[in-house]
Amino acid sequence: MSDDEILAEAREAFALAADAEAENRREALDDLRFARLGEQWPERVRRERELEGRPCLTINRLPAFIRQVVNDARQNKPAIAVHPVDSGADPETAEVFNGLIRHIEQSSDADVAYDTALDFAVTSGIGYFRINTRYATDDGFDQDIVVERVSNPFSIYGDPESVGADSADWNTAFVVDSLPRAAFEARWKGAEATDWNGERADGPQSDGPRVTIAEYWRRERASRTILALSDGQIIEEGAYKAQKAMFDALGVKVVGRPRTVAGHKVTQRILSGAEVLETVDWAGRFIPIVPVYGEELMVDGRRRLRSLVRDAKDPQRMFNYWRSISTELVALAPRTPFIGRKGAFDTDSAKWATANTQSHAYIEYDGPEPPMRQGYAGVPAGALQEAMNASDDMKSIMGLYDASLGARSNETSGRAIMARQREGDVSTFHYIDNLSRAIRHAGRVLLDLIPKVYGTARVVRVLGPDGAAQSVGVAPGRQGGEALKAIGPIYDLSAGKYDLTVRSGPSFTSRREEAANQMIELIRAYPAAAPLIGDLLARNLDWPGADEIAQRLGALLPPQARGERAEGQAAQAQLAQLGQALAAARAEVAALKQDRSHAARRLEIEAFEAETNRLKAMRGAAAT
Repeated sequence: MSDDEILAEAREAFALAADAEAENRREALDDLRFARLGEQWPERVRRERELEGRPCLTINRLPAFIRQVVNDARQNKPAIAVHPVDSGADPETAEVFNGLIRHIEQSSDADVAYDTALDFAVTSGIGYFRINTRYATDDGFDQDIVVERVSNPFSIYGDPESVGADSADWNTAFVVDSLPRAAFEARWKGAEATDWNGERADGPQSDGPRVTIAEYWRRERASRTILALSDGQIIEEGAYKAQKAMFDALGVKVVGRPRTVAGHKVTQRILSGAEVLETVDWAGRFIPIVPVYGEELMVDGRRRLRSLVRDAKDPQRMFNYWRSISTELVALAPRTPFIGRKGAFDTDSAKWATANTQSHAYIEYDGPEPPMRQGYAGVPAGALQEAMNASDDMKSIMGLYDASLGARSNETSGRAIMARQREGDVSTFHYIDNLSRAIRHAGRVLLDLIPKVYGTARVVRVLGPDGAAQSVGVAPGRQGGEALKAIGPIYDLSAGKYDLTVRSGPSFTSRREEAANQMIELIRAYPAAAPLIGDLLARNLDWPGADEIAQRLGALLPPQARGERAEGQAAQAQLAQLGQALAAARAEVAALKQDRSHAARRLEIEAFEAETNRLKAMRGAAAT
């Protein structure tokens, strides 16, 4: 396709996406400005009250409710867990996938991306994060996968035909952004600086010296040919041809007939208003932009997205109004007017005009009686009660009560407080669950990308559940050089099929602290357990030297308490038997040596006795 055809197709797709999202974007922007920027008074009302000198207070209570939901999710991080599916997959390689995903999330600050997306979903109804690739080093060709946050969700336009709970069925997407003209010209030398909306960057309607561009993502159906190999692998024909020499050396051949299967091809194009600036063939089969939805409804065939604060805006306005009224009534109490006969204020009229705002030593008056001030009516109880009613309305609409917000409430027992907190958690759990669904789809995108991005022989860094780092070798067909073999086992990330689940719960640090507290409680209830679990308790305590203490305590445990494996115990028993046999052999040798020495002594004695008898016989013969 030519650039003009691509631009025409992109503009048509963008118009459909913008039309489908117009209402959601308008409501989302209003929610964001209302809840976070405090723009809660109608402009006409605010202007009239300011001209009249009346208070126009904004006591914004909504951020506390938003933070309650978002921070609850931060304390219970969803974690991706990979599992083997078919015979070509194995648990050890699945654990490498898990460790590599943890490394990707840590190195790219994925928790920031997740938290930002959830914050926007709760505040305005939708947030996003995206997955990208970048070179691992400036002077190499190896790439790494990163999870990036989207700080401006209004820059993304999804597929208007999507009906899924995530972006797995997206076929189009746009990311609209602007950059300084100097940066545009430095990156795309010679390109015409025309905005995506068709205006020149230096035109009368352009936004100053900035250029608007658009990332146009397109997913299309594409067929591919797969081959079955003699070692059980299923591989694409192109990949087999590229590595045919290696397969021939291993004696691996193609078995059966090739099979054509349907797949998807994803293309990323960066567009200005005049041309296609870049075209990138994406390695994966999903558009790597993941939405985190708020409350989702389908009305009249269109997706409606709602935030946590959407229905709480009217109670918030009422709260501001009644607090402003009560403040106004209390502030105006000492400014009630004076009442007197006509002409009583002619003397010192300037002082009487400023009597409510200035202090005067005396004020003169004309007439038979002095002017009288109206009495103070007291605190405006009605206005304060209405403000309290509006506050309660906000809590009941969002399902977050005082116990959920950490404030004192009518509940007195711990069980009642926990029940009210749980009620608040349940009423807002769909936001956290939507984040888990989004992270699950992100895991699918990562599982699809990892074998392709890490498809060459290289050393990768993986992280354990406790954050401990380890280097492992990965290579196609587990065939690596001596450098990889020196590290340890080599894993083939492209072999086999894997699936994933997402678990939500406290982080490893929180679980470790909780485990230490529970162990301490167990020791208090059952002191005899202290010598047996002392090493485990020390290992879960965040002390300097805790690991060394755990090793010393573990060395004092008997083998049964250390939980040694059966094969280790069998080996120890066998060694003990060999030791006993060796000792018996040594004893037998010693006994043989002793028997041999006794036999030599007997021979000497017999020889001595024979010589003695011979001498006696000779002496007897001589005597006769």
